[in-house]
Amino acid sequence: MKYQVKPSALLVLEDGTVFHGKAAGIIGTTTGEIAFNTGMTGYQEIFTDPSYLGQIVVMASPHIGNYGVHKDEVESDSVKISGLVCKKFSVNFSRPSGESSLQTYFERDNIVGICEVDTRALVRHIRNAGAMNAIISSEILDPEILKQKLKTVPSMDGLELSSRVSTKEAFTSGDAASPFKVALLDLGVKKNIVRCLVERGCYVKVFPMQASLDEMLAFEPNGFMLSNGPGDPGVMSDTIEKVKAIVATGLPIFGICLGHQILALSQGLPTKKMHNGHRGINHPIKNLITGKSEITSQNHGFVVDKEALSNRSDIEMTHVHLNDGTLAGIRLKGKPVFSVQYHPEANPGPYDARYLFDDFVHNMKVHSKIKVNN
Repeated sequence: MKYQVKPSALLVLEDGTVFHGKAAGIIGTTTGEIAFNTGMTGYQEIFTDPSYLGQIVVMASPHIGNYGVHKDEVESDSVKISGLVCKKFSVNFSRPSGESSLQTYFERDNIVGICEVDTRALVRHIRNAGAMNAIISSEILDPEILKQKLKTVPSMDGLELSSRVSTKEAFTSGDAASPFKVALLDLGVKKNIVRCLVERGCYVKVFPMQASLDEMLAFEPNGFMLSNGPGDPGVMSDTIEKVKAIVATGLPIFGICLGHQILALSQGLPTKKMHNGHRGINHPIKNLITGKSEITSQNHGFVVDKEALSNRSDIEMTHVHLNDGTLAGIRLKGKPVFSVQYHPEANPGPYDARYLFDDFVHNMKVHSKIKVNN
């Protein structure tokens, strides 16, 4: 079995708290907003999720890297997290279908991490103190120097990041002869969102976030998908106006996570920064329309302000987060437009939320009056 002595590393938080550990990934220095994920599996999907751009992720699960990596378990073409914090980082992996170690994967994508950290203490600290920036270094071991470097890191509040992960060129997925055509606005889309649409008989064209409405309408879509993505939705004024125009077309719309927030902003509902966000695969959601509850995967640090709905008769809250009562889904009354704050395409164990894709396809079917053989 491979064994190596790991160099020392430091994690310094914006409030001055210092954690000592050992290096993981490449030797270097990285910064970002620190956030914790409560998922016990799926670390590769988490690390490649574009919504994590600009964030240092703390994994609550104590063992990371033990089943290696696999080419089919990615949500984008590279690792998107800014850095990793974990308890045990395994340079060995034991899964027969594993293709390489997580260490090799991080070296490929130049990712800096720190392990041998008391992540239980760190998660409790973030939970109580709230989201903040952090710095990891395995090349600079002076906390005071790292604290000075950390002062130059911009806050996630007010930061636009989608333009860094959106596709540069439009591309298609699925069968061009499919009965439904979906124009997907890429704000940092996960691959499985596209896959879930294709599996339901959709021909999907993924557009860059800068694409004009005319470009998307030239595709003659039956509906629009607004994807997930990173950063503060409140500063994406051009995208908000574009989505407002998309709603005005009358076509069916489905928004996920950042797409949900942008849809809400386009209808005059504000968003706000959360104390520490929701990130994990075990978040309980209640569907207020059906009365049923779902176990969901989530990854967001901003949320639509629920209080703003109190005087809006044209927008209905459809889902609520059962842990803290935050708004988790909306629909526009009288229009085939809805969105959720969580990730129905993810696989947290159950497939409780996959019906949302079926609802979207149903809306397109009704709106387009397309008869599809079962």
